[in-house]
Formats: sequence, C-alpha cells, structure tokens
Amino acid sequence: MGPASSFVLPVREYLLVALIAAVVTFLLVGLVRAMAFRLGAVAYPRQRDVHVQPMPRMGGVAIYGGVLCGMFVAHQLPVLRAAFDFSNDPWGVIVAGGVIVLVGAIDDRFELDSLTKLAGQVTAAGILVLFGLQWMIAWVPWDGGATISLDQNQGALLTVLLAVTMINAMNFVDGLDGLAAGIGLIAAAATAVFSIGLLVERQGAVEAYPPALIAAVLAGACLGFLPHNFNPARIFMGDSGSMLIGLMLAAATTSASGKINQATGSAADLLGLLSPLIVVAAVLFVPLLDLLMAIIRRTRRGESPFSPDKMHLHHRLLEIGHSQRRAVLLIYLWAGVLAFGAVALTLFDPIIVATCFVIGLIVTFVVSVIPRLRDARSKS
Repeated sequence: MGPASSFVLPVREYLLVALIAAVVTFLLVGLVRAMAFRLGAVAYPRQRDVHVQPMPRMGGVAIYGGVLCGMFVAHQLPVLRAAFDFSNDPWGVIVAGGVIVLVGAIDDRFELDSLTKLAGQVTAAGILVLFGLQWMIAWVPWDGGATISLDQNQGALLTVLLAVTMINAMNFVDGLDGLAAGIGLIAAAATAVFSIGLLVERQGAVEAYPPALIAAVLAGACLGFLPHNFNPARIFMGDSGSMLIGLMLAAATTSASGKINQATGSAADLLGLLSPLIVVAAVLFVPLLDLLMAIIRRTRRGESPFSPDKMHLHHRLLEIGHSQRRAVLLIYLWAGVLAFGAVALTLFDPIIVATCFVIGLIVTFVVSVIPRLRDARSKS
C-alpha cells in the first residue's frame, strides 16, 4: 500500500461489489426457485408456520451465488485485491460458505436432524480457522478489563463457538417473510460501515480490507434476495441462507478484531478491540435474545433446545396485533437502532449518540406496543 498521505478510501469499490452481489442474487432467485420445486425442497404449511401455501426453499443458494460473484469482482479490482493478497480471510469465507450452504440445502430438502446440522456448522467454522480466520486476543471482564493473548487452540475454540452461535441465532430468527434477509442486510451494512471506519482510522492498513469486503458482499446479496422474500414471499432462504448469513457475520467480526496482536491495555485499545463485537452484538441482540429465550423455554419444558414451537419474538408480535409486514418492519427498526447506534458510538461524540439512541429506543418501543395499548383502551 502507498503512504498514509496517498490513501484514498475505496467506498465506490465496496459499493460496486455490493451492487454486483445484489444483482446476481436477484437474477439467480428465479433459477433456484424452479430448482427447489424440481428437487422437492418445498416448505409445506405446518401448525407453527405463518405461511399458508407451499413455498420453495434453498434461497441461500442464490445468496451464495451473489457472494461468489461479488468476491470475484473484488478480486479483479486493484484496490480491493489487497483483501486477497494479504489475507486468506475471503478465501476462508468462500470455502466455509460453500460447505454451510451445502449442508443447509440438504436440510432444506431432507430436513436433517439437529446433531447433523450442528456437525456441519462446526465443520464450516473449523474451515474458517484453517484459513487463519480466528481470534488471537480476548477481553477478560472479571480481571479489571484486561486482555489476554490466546494460543492457537483457545483462539480456534472461541472462533468456532462464536460462529456456531451466530449461525443458530440467524437460523432461529428466520420465521417471517423477509425477516432474516432484512436483519442480515442491516447487520452486514452496519459491520461494513464500521469496518470502513477502521480503514479511515488505520489509513488503509491491509488488515482492515477483508472485514469490509465480507460485510459489503453479504449486504449486497441480502439486498438482492429481499425483493423475492418480503411479504408476500415467493421463496424462502431456508437453512442454506440463514446459516450462511450467520457464518459470514461471524467471519466479518473475527476478521475485524480477532487478529489484533498488540494491546497496551488503554481504553482506546480496548474500545478498538471490542467495538466490532459491540456492533454485531447490537444488531444480533434481537435474534440472540430470541435464541436464548427459546432454549430456556424448551429446556424448562423438558424438550430439546432445537425443538420447534410458535413462541418466538415474531410470533408474539403477531399475537399483539401487528400484521406480518409490520412485525418484520418493527424488528428491522429495533435492529437498525441498536446496530447503527453502536456504529455511531465508535465514530461520533458518545453523549450525542447516547441521547439519539435513547430517543430511538423510546420511539421504537412505543410503536411496538401500540396495538396492545389500543386493545387495553378499547376494553376499558
């Protein structure tokens, strides 16, 4: 890379690869939809479902196709090629993504048991580690906020745990038309904005290119899939799509902060280390909370944590009185406020950001409970 004074922020290049991923995904959906019907990868309505007609799955195959094309274009661009020349992170995402999409596509057709899917998720996460995409340093909150260096085994374990958690969080939240695709878009866009901010802060340091590329390509692919998937949906992304989104978000997060190998223990260094996790934790707060509540709820009933039910957050919003579209848009709003609030916290004055963040949360909460307030008022 050239000297810091000659660094030019490659925003247009990132927008280009995101646009390519969006267009290719959008065009591939028709082919994948026909293939899903031919192969029998169809979701027939069940008691816990909200759709009433048979719906083709395997939409994740189209999303992965968009990701591949976006990565290919990035590899041909002189500036973004640095993400491939100085790191194996993009290659790791391509290979691991192919494995998780294959596992998900098989599940979309044959409905694999939970242990088999978990094995596939761990395998995909392990591939990320094999390509060098893993955590090398961790924060220890019970030791005065200190950071510790991880050996190869510890870093690999943390990386696999984070990836599997995010994969299942996105998988659990995929219950309404457009929900997982929209949350994936918001999460990836927020992560991309943050990662581009790292490029500015580090004046074009090559380690900041891969996370921005991974997030930008994922955001584009989700955007291209959303028109086909928003209510009324013409296709579901299935496990092949939701698991791919979770894997790529975990990869972008790990690529952004997992490889920091120097830390002085200062507040600035600690914020730099934790901010990618803060951003992703914020945007995934809704699906992670839904995942945690589902595990607790099912375990207390003596059931498997992976057994299905109709008590997810989106189901509860429907019970309150929101339509499918409004429930999805509300979850988008919650995710957007949390995600971009966290991003803004790393870029702008914390007091101003905190004020706007609180106002946004209040407005979102009021909008969410309006149907319940109307019911209580009509009964009084």
